[in-house]
Amino acid sequence: MDTIASFFSFITTPVSWVIVQFHTVYGAIFGPDTGWAWGLSIVSLVVLIRICLIPLFVKQIKSTRNMQVLQPKMKAIQERYKNDKQRQSEEMMKLYKETGTNPLSSCLPILAQSPFFFALYHVLSSIASGKTIGVINQSLLDSARQAHIFGAPLAAKFTDSADKVASLDATQISVRVVTAIMIVLMSASQFYTQRQLMTKNVDLTVKTPYMQQQKMLMYIFPVIFMVMGINFPVGVLVYWLTTNVWTMGQQMYVINQNPTPGSKAQDQYLQRLLKGITTHNEVRSKRRRNIVSAIVAKGPDRNDNERKFINSLSKSGLVAQADGTVIKGEALPEGESHATKRQQPKRQPKSKRHTGGGQQPASKTSETKPSTDAADAAPKTSLQKNDEPKDSQPKQPPRKNGSGGARAKAGARKGQQRPKHPTKK
Repeated sequence: MDTIASFFSFITTPVSWVIVQFHTVYGAIFGPDTGWAWGLSIVSLVVLIRICLIPLFVKQIKSTRNMQVLQPKMKAIQERYKNDKQRQSEEMMKLYKETGTNPLSSCLPILAQSPFFFALYHVLSSIASGKTIGVINQSLLDSARQAHIFGAPLAAKFTDSADKVASLDATQISVRVVTAIMIVLMSASQFYTQRQLMTKNVDLTVKTPYMQQQKMLMYIFPVIFMVMGINFPVGVLVYWLTTNVWTMGQQMYVINQNPTPGSKAQDQYLQRLLKGITTHNEVRSKRRRNIVSAIVAKGPDRNDNERKFINSLSKSGLVAQADGTVIKGEALPEGESHATKRQQPKRQPKSKRHTGGGQQPASKTSETKPSTDAADAAPKTSLQKNDEPKDSQPKQPPRKNGSGGARAKAGARKGQQRPKHPTKK
């Protein structure tokens, strides 16, 4: 660890300068030799670094979502070219290029923090050894060695011997208790952050190896922090715990305000959005209007959460518009509007189709009045048969009385049929 920290010694001067500037402010409030002054200086260093890394965090969120969306396509490529690793890599790179996805973007915040982390470790190790470093002169060094956080010196470690801890004016038990509590909190915050990402902000309808990998990391990272934490000084544990808490809060905000489509967090967000819209009968912010507009624009490509949201609006008598606003409409049961669109017009009788459907039907009396005029019935029969192709006309056998007659058509009455009154042109 000391070898790695010395590799980043070029950044120790700016890190020590930032700590000293914050110490000057907090020292005037809590006293220059107190643990509050030095501890809050380290916390402020973390906050400053994380604010500067917000653009990288946004890229990390976008990259993680793109990777989740691409998982089915990546799996298909792996299965298609499972015997050709080179072609598989080429297709993967082509997919990344077409979608503008960089797999390394998810690691950018961690990589960007690493130099500051190891530089702080180098500064605290020098304080523990009684050596000046960066802009920390001898007077600041003596002040930092006197600073304790809950009885543990900033430069003390869990693995330090009793003699070394005694040289820092502390006891080994107090150092180990404080460091153990901080290590547990650091691991627990890391576990909760990863678990929150896996259970709430992942599209559960897609099962891919990427999800299994993230699930493994959820359990591996806390163990790594526990093993490595015993070699960190108390000041570095303060730095890392503050970083984990910041990441946890930042992720909670992102999950609540901009969840992954298809995830449990999106369902909860749309329920809150639906409650606000139905209460005020309008979408009250531009950001929410953009979300509603994006859902409307998806059309049939909406996921289950988004379809549920649109249907709930319809049941409340509201209709979402393309610009993200809502208007009042008729409150219909779910699916009724779709059924109305699919309703077919009623089939007209054959007599109306031949006459263009424009004439009024004959009176009931004329429809039911029997007619024995064979000459009147003949034109009707001729008119019906002339409109059909000759090939499609079935051959009519001669009509016979009794049981030996031809079989009646389906739906027709048995026996002799009464001729209908012909339609007049």
